[in-house]
Amino acid sequence: MVSLSVILALVVAIWSPWPPVHSLFAEQGVGDTQSESVAGDTQEKTGLPAGSDQPVRKKTTCLYVIQEDYEGLRLSYPSKLFVDAVKREIYVTDSGHSRILVYTHDFYPLLSIGKSDGIETPVGLAVDAKGYLFVAQSPGKKHPRARISVFSPSLRWKRDIFFAGFENADSFRAQNIAINKAGILYVAGSGHAGVVVLNTDGTFSHLLCPMDSLGKGEEQKATLCDVDIDKAGKIYLLSEDMGRVYAYDEKEQFLFKFGKKGGSSGKLSRPRGIAVDNGPKRIYVIDYMRHTASAYSADGRFLFEFGGKGWGRGWFQYPSDITVDTSGNVLVADTFNNRVQVLSVK
Repeated sequence: MVSLSVILALVVAIWSPWPPVHSLFAEQGVGDTQSESVAGDTQEKTGLPAGSDQPVRKKTTCLYVIQEDYEGLRLSYPSKLFVDAVKREIYVTDSGHSRILVYTHDFYPLLSIGKSDGIETPVGLAVDAKGYLFVAQSPGKKHPRARISVFSPSLRWKRDIFFAGFENADSFRAQNIAINKAGILYVAGSGHAGVVVLNTDGTFSHLLCPMDSLGKGEEQKATLCDVDIDKAGKIYLLSEDMGRVYAYDEKEQFLFKFGKKGGSSGKLSRPRGIAVDNGPKRIYVIDYMRHTASAYSADGRFLFEFGGKGWGRGWFQYPSDITVDTSGNVLVADTFNNRVQVLSVK
């Protein structure tokens, strides 16, 4: 007669999910202080010898969870992130409380700015080389038009930039901002084809708009949701609708594109944020619908992904942005878990 323990062991073996390749999975446990993720990567992606079917083991560890300000008020739907490489400070858009939180490089809550400081409906943000903070704001009760609010290095409101000079400028809603070394602003808008390029004084310069097709469809102007610029000045444009990244050099000459629309591993369903890690020259893309982050090489080759839908550390619920801090840690705006996760990706 087969014992009950043997039967239970067989049931567990049958129903336990087997980790697919190309993914880093968090081992979620009750009361874990750190969760680790293990990834398998095929020989084609990792350079394993021909005939080898052993995956390369990768690991991601949740180092810290940012979930409250200096007064203990919890974050509510954090949506956008930015790291000031000069001051080594971390900026978080706390959408549920209509404010921006600032943390030190070691994740200590430093300060916040809100409605009394000129913050009403914050979305994306960036800091230029002089320390000025640029905040994209959606239309609100006080300001019916979308704008970019500019704050001094001491976070005092200086001026607002309103959009003009291009088609549908009145209805343009800025979502994300990137600023190059010369102070030129690249602004991605909600459902807008191309990024709006602004001069250092905030006036309209031109549109940077890639042409692409989805599947076998006709070529069209790609709508863009995020933009990032690396240390060399290369510009990376992210299209949620196309599931694609477009790379340009510092002179805005097109280089290449990568990414593929889809809902399976290695594809992009609803990508919302992009970040360049200048250390290992790796590009991260966060996928809102797949609850994962995908990692690509500098030339756009898919490497691996990590995350998945869940509540424990290392898991995400509808993440909306990603960035890399000055220590090489990956930060994810884990929006519906009301937190920012700080991850070490080995």
